[in-house]
Amino acid sequence: MRVIADEKRVEALIAELSQAIARAMADDREARDGAPWALIGIRSRGDDLARRMAQSLKPDELGTLDITLYRDDLSEVSSQPIVRPTEIPFSIDGVNVVLIDDVLMSGRSVRAALQLLMDLGRPKRVWLAVLVDRGRRELPIQPDHVALDLSGSARSRSGRGPSIGRGGGELADAVEADELVSVKLKPTDEDDAIVVTPSKRKGAGAA
Repeated sequence: MRVIADEKRVEALIAELSQAIARAMADDREARDGAPWALIGIRSRGDDLARRMAQSLKPDELGTLDITLYRDDLSEVSSQPIVRPTEIPFSIDGVNVVLIDDVLMSGRSVRAALQLLMDLGRPKRVWLAVLVDRGRRELPIQPDHVALDLSGSARSRSGRGPSIGRGGGELADAVEADELVSVKLKPTDEDDAIVVTPSKRKGAGAA
């Protein structure tokens, strides 16, 4: 395992991501009818991230999704999966939702989260914000806000439009195709960090 972003860097990335969402929220409120906003984090660590960002963003609502039973690889993950509660103590009908996750890779976790959201109600709009975009997508899902983009080399990304965290090209070059990128966040983990580990099995860590 090697660390590619320490606690100080993770703190800066979270601040950048929060600022980008704050700008989007302000622009939308000026242009539209002022519908309420909610930050909803995907367990696990997306919920930690959402709670931390809520301290500065002050959303109208804050919630957590547990997507365990909505995963399309549930039978492969565990014969007795641990299911924790989804905590959405408000109606999401007509609400602007910012879905928060730590790492986006295959897109399957986000698909599961969207399916669960639709079962809970009909939000006005859903944005996706992630701390790390690993790339290697298996579904046509793209984030609206990314703090650290590891989805391709600096050369392959040079023609893309501006986005926060587009400084990750040199890190993307240092991450091998079969390596996993994971985020550690307090209080779930002892420290904040973004780490790279070898893949243990095919499909492991797909997010």
